[in-house]
Amino acid sequence: MKKMFNDIPVPAEGQTIEFDGTNFRVPDRPVIPFIEGDGTGRDIWHASRRVFDAAVEKAYGGAKRIVWYEVLAGEKAFNLKKNWLPDDTVDAIREFRIAIKGPLTTPVGGGIRSLNVALRQVLDLYACVRPVRYFPGVPSPVAHPEKMNVVLFRENTEDVYSGIEWRSGTPEVRKLIAFLNDEMLKSSGRQIRADSSIGIKPISPTATRRLMRRALQHAIAYDRRVVTLVHKGNIMKFTEGAFRDWGYELAQEEFRDQIVTERESWILGNLDRKPDLSVEQNAAMIEPGLENATESFRQEIYAEVKKAVDTIGKSHGQGRWREKILVNDRIADSVFQQVLTRADEYQVFVTPNLNGDYLSDACAAQVGGLGMAPGANIGDGYGVFEATHGTAPKYADKDVINPSSVMLSGAMMLDFMGWSEAARMVEKGIAETIRQKRVTYDLERMMPGATKLRTSEYASAVIENMDAAVAAR
Repeated sequence: MKKMFNDIPVPAEGQTIEFDGTNFRVPDRPVIPFIEGDGTGRDIWHASRRVFDAAVEKAYGGAKRIVWYEVLAGEKAFNLKKNWLPDDTVDAIREFRIAIKGPLTTPVGGGIRSLNVALRQVLDLYACVRPVRYFPGVPSPVAHPEKMNVVLFRENTEDVYSGIEWRSGTPEVRKLIAFLNDEMLKSSGRQIRADSSIGIKPISPTATRRLMRRALQHAIAYDRRVVTLVHKGNIMKFTEGAFRDWGYELAQEEFRDQIVTERESWILGNLDRKPDLSVEQNAAMIEPGLENATESFRQEIYAEVKKAVDTIGKSHGQGRWREKILVNDRIADSVFQQVLTRADEYQVFVTPNLNGDYLSDACAAQVGGLGMAPGANIGDGYGVFEATHGTAPKYADKDVINPSSVMLSGAMMLDFMGWSEAARMVEKGIAETIRQKRVTYDLERMMPGATKLRTSEYASAVIENMDAAVAAR
């Protein structure tokens, strides 16, 4: 292990987290790198660190302790190292495996498109994990925010966020347009306008399958019963449509005993109600209008019904499918409506990159906004936990911003480390503080009778309510 990164010595009392290819081995004094963040990140991090340390102390009575280690990114890194994201910072996170960060600015004037995206791609943190739940008392624009309790698994490395694009009018884009028009689209009757900018949207089975695997593992571990693939496959058939298909394939290949697809549930449910149904009758029930379809399509649906009955009829039939995790899919624009009108029908979402970005923020808006939304970027053997909001520089160093996003991200990190007792301390402290209507300005202005706290005061209130939880226990 290197003794320093970015000329900052590694704390001698800390120990390195190890990973055996499947599981983390977390010592009692793990070194956890942190990136303070830009703008409001400084106030938020100082408050959150106090809460994390208090939670670990109260949960384990001093037997465990996080050894914090600052690494540089964003404005502080540029000011000290003339580099927005030094290699040493990435190397430190690789070395210690689990890290946490505040919000980072996006550099102006070219270079790195986004520090957050750069970290995800360099470390192959392929799963953006965003839990969205409601804390009673938080103001909400919907009538029943308590129905929202989902976890989003957003693919992090592909889609339009992969950054493969060319600006209108450049030699490179003219060359690409000529190739597409003259070769790929020559016989299609379609042409790309000569003054277009071009972006490429890669979506692969490799990235899709590993994301779906992680989402299903989460559903099994946390007893979540519905996993929903979100896509725009009705339009983009070979990218987002394939994302849907590859997700189903992975679920059926690797989790066959634990899952049932929505269409399989219809087939088996029909047989539960009427065991003597023929394949053709069952097919007509799951595919309305089948009698008017082409013969080839009818045969395809008959084959689907027969395969479901033959492969899982005995293991999942006679109502046993109701005990399985339901895997379904929804069109992206439809699900935006449904998270408003029937949020309690969903538990785990699995999405391509752009859809997940939109959907996670739309869900968070129902439970208090991004200030209440934690997040993590997870890879095989690595986890970086982060605020989901921006840097809000006009509020920097004013001690007024809601630190709950980083605090709840820290609770996710503690769970990821296996320190769940400390994670529950953080969550209970926040929940009780909000119940008491002791909140920062963003919530206070919408909560009649609330007491407005500064960022640091809010942290103190959360810790105080942890003490109450310990006393009650």
